[in-house]
Amino acid sequence: MRFLTVAEVAALMRVSKMTVYRLVHGGELSAVRVGRSFRVPEHAVHTYLRGAFSQTA
Repeated sequence: MRFLTVAEVAALMRVSKMTVYRLVHGGELSAVRVGRSFRVPEHAVHTYLRGAFSQTA
């Protein structure tokens, strides 16, 4: 399993880091806290994006 930083997730999703933090804190995107930072499982990003696109279609 590969974990991504908030900055990597933001770049992958083409959104700001603040948007990623909102998704994590809102429970829409799962993440693990490592010290004072978050790490997001790569599969969680793909799952979120699949769900977001299926809702708009």
